[in-house]
Amino acid sequence: MLGYDWPRLHAALNDLPAALLLVAVLFDLAGAATQRPALRTAGFWTLIAGAIGGALAVISGLQAEEHIDHGEAVHRIMGTHETLAWITLGTFGVLALWRIVRENRMGGTERAFSRGLSLVGLAALLTTAFYGGKLVFDHAAGISTPVLEAELHERAEGHHHHGSDGEGDEHGDGDHDHPAPAAMADSATTDSATATPATTAPDSAKPAGHTHTHAPGTPPHKD
Repeated sequence: MLGYDWPRLHAALNDLPAALLLVAVLFDLAGAATQRPALRTAGFWTLIAGAIGGALAVISGLQAEEHIDHGEAVHRIMGTHETLAWITLGTFGVLALWRIVRENRMGGTERAFSRGLSLVGLAALLTTAFYGGKLVFDHAAGISTPVLEAELHERAEGHHHHGSDGEGDEHGDGDHDHPAPAAMADSATTDSATATPATTAPDSAKPAGHTHTHAPGTPPHKD
């Protein structure tokens, strides 16, 4: 299905309906606070779109449940997540149908009751999202067993980077011994102080048998 299996499709369909339903509640609350009909209208249409998207998310989630590798812990959390998803969809679905029928005829009390129901739906939505996050981030639901095993093996081998603190790299632990500049200077000073100075022979010291000449006009002398 365009490169999507059911778990991936469910993940792709989750975010937008949740955002739409959240914004729908915020629009209604803002409309009630400011008495601006435009905000209430925006909340109405956002609610309809969010409820339709929520139905698609629930359908894909039911299919994803049958196509993922999981154990007992995931099964329990998945059951809670599914129950909350149905409560969320039911609450916003009833609210959407109610407003489609009564939107232009609601009195103040009826509209306040609909806002209260939308807050109940929002609480269910956030709790559903919380358990969905536990499935993915705490139990790796939706990741096939071979892929998960390969990832665990790769993590066990370790992977290091040079960071700003100089801790490791991908070739090892990253520890390299380099002398500090001050230590290098001290070492050079010590070496020069302890080295045996080269003996420079004076000009008068000449090897035996050496013949030298004098400048013109110099009186002869004996060596």
